[in-house]
Amino acid sequence: MLHVRSIWNGAISFGLVSIPIKLVNATESHSISFRQIHLEDGGRIRYRKVCELDEREVSSTEIGKGYEDADGTIIPITDDDLAHLPIPTAKTIEIVAFVPADRIDPLQMDAAYYLQAGGAPAAKPYALLREALKRSNKVAIAKYALRGRERLGMLRVVGDAIAMHGLLWPDEVRAPEGVAPDTSVTVRDKELDLADALMDTLGEVDLEDLHDEYREAVEEVVAAKAAGETLREAPAAPSSGKVLDLMAALEKSVRAAKESRGEEAHRTAEPEEAVEAEGEGEAEVRRLPQRKSTRTAPKQTGGKKSTSTAKKTTAAPRKSTAKKTTASKSTAKKAAAKKTTAHKTTAKKAPATKSPTKKTTSPKRTA
Repeated sequence: MLHVRSIWNGAISFGLVSIPIKLVNATESHSISFRQIHLEDGGRIRYRKVCELDEREVSSTEIGKGYEDADGTIIPITDDDLAHLPIPTAKTIEIVAFVPADRIDPLQMDAAYYLQAGGAPAAKPYALLREALKRSNKVAIAKYALRGRERLGMLRVVGDAIAMHGLLWPDEVRAPEGVAPDTSVTVRDKELDLADALMDTLGEVDLEDLHDEYREAVEEVVAAKAAGETLREAPAAPSSGKVLDLMAALEKSVRAAKESRGEEAHRTAEPEEAVEAEGEGEAEVRRLPQRKSTRTAPKQTGGKKSTSTAKKTTAAPRKSTAKKTTASKSTAKKAAAKKTTAHKTTAKKAPATKSPTKKTTSPKRTA
């Protein structure tokens, strides 16, 4: 059971069923609060509530609320005035409909609350509404009054409890006019494929593993200053630039995501990728690493160039790479086992003779 002070007491109106409930906050803020201080001496800056008519400070018990009319006239409004508003939602969360959850625009989501059953008599109808919401796979849309105004709410099941999300009225959500780029662009299928690959590589995340790193860093700063320690320097911010080659950026993102997960990343980018630094007029072109070729330059033996009937070929350190020549090139290790043709060969050693005991080599010509 939540041991949190309720902020509203009332009932859920579910047709003719009334469920006594207490409204408690479902969220809490862990952000760090700062105080305003006087820079000269470090003294606290405080705000005092002063009546502008008699120019004296007043206590909270002397403060009420009032509505300022268009001409500046203040009309006092008491809590008793608001308690007797002629609307059913003053003390009731009135369910008006049940709809699929995807009908609710997330932009309308506001504060979240838990609805706590108000005592033993509320247990049975509370469980009935909860199980009905579960089985229908729907959410309840309700109206309620809180803090001087009527609001919309969405009731849904969270564990064994019923939660309510405050909703903005539809006319309180601004249309996204002028937000999307007005420049006509074409997104290619290859770009979409890479975007899909990046999404798949990043995968899903357990939200429980995420935490507020900014708050932790601020706490470290506060602790260090309190202990008189020297603050460590912040790491250099990554350069943010305007990407000129979207494909290269996507491919690089996929590789980085795979490497961060310990997966093997295969480079498929173009030989060059260009990124223009923000505020610079020229793009910085970075050469990507090239694959090492297995070919070497043609060797000359005794000043004589090697020839072939098809193409000039270059000899690899350990294996031949000749293409469809009229006579196959022989290597030194296989020379004794294969018959050679009368064509010229570019191997360092001549073909072996038929003598079973002795290998002969062609005399080297000197330059």
